[in-house]
Amino acid sequence: MGLSYSYSSYSRNLLGATFASLAVWAGLYLLLTGRGERFNVGGYLLRISPYMWALYGISFCIGLSVVGAAWGIFIAGTSILGGAVRTPRIATKNLISIIFCEVVAIYGVIMAIVFSAKIQAVSSNAGFSRSDYYTGFSLFWGGLAVGLSNLICGLAVGITGSNAAVADAHDQQLFVKILVIEIFGSVIGLFGLIVGLLVTGKAEDFAGVI
Repeated sequence: MGLSYSYSSYSRNLLGATFASLAVWAGLYLLLTGRGERFNVGGYLLRISPYMWALYGISFCIGLSVVGAAWGIFIAGTSILGGAVRTPRIATKNLISIIFCEVVAIYGVIMAIVFSAKIQAVSSNAGFSRSDYYTGFSLFWGGLAVGLSNLICGLAVGITGSNAAVADAHDQQLFVKILVIEIFGSVIGLFGLIVGLLVTGKAEDFAGVI
C-alpha cells in the first residue's frame, strides 16, 4: 500500500516537473530569439471563436451536471439497496434521495437550453464584435459555474442520502433529521443556477460586426 502510494506520488511529481520544464524551456527559447511577444494571452483568446467558448460552456454545464447526478445516484443507490436487504421498508422512503440527485441533472439541462438560446448564426463576413466575445466568455464561465456547482451538489446529496438510508435502517426517527441536511445540500445546485443566470444576464445574441 505504501509502495503503491509513493510510486503514484512520484509519478505525479515527475509529470508536473516535466511540464514545468517544457514550459520554461519554451518561454526562454521565445524570449532569447526575440519572439517574446507570442506570450500574448489576449491575442490567444481573440483568435479563438466565441462560438467555441460558448459551446464549451454549454458542454460543461450539462456534462458536469449529469456526472454529478449519476455519481450521487451511485453513492445513494448502493446504500439504499444494501440497507433494504436487511430492512425492506427503507427502499421506498429513501427514493427521495435519488430524486434529489436527478434534479441536479435537470438543472444542467435547463441552463444548457437557456444558454443555447443566445447562440445565433452570424452572417457577417467581417468577423465578430466585442459583444460576441463577451457573450462567448460569459457563456463559458456561466456554464462552468453551473456545471461545477451541480457536480458538488450531486456528490453532497448522494453522500447525505447514503447516510440517511443507513440511519433510517437503524432508527426511523433519524430519517427526517438527515433529510433536512440533504435538502440544504441540494440547494447548492440552485445557487449555481442563479450564478449562471447572473453571469450571462447581460450577454446578447451573436450578431457579428455590423
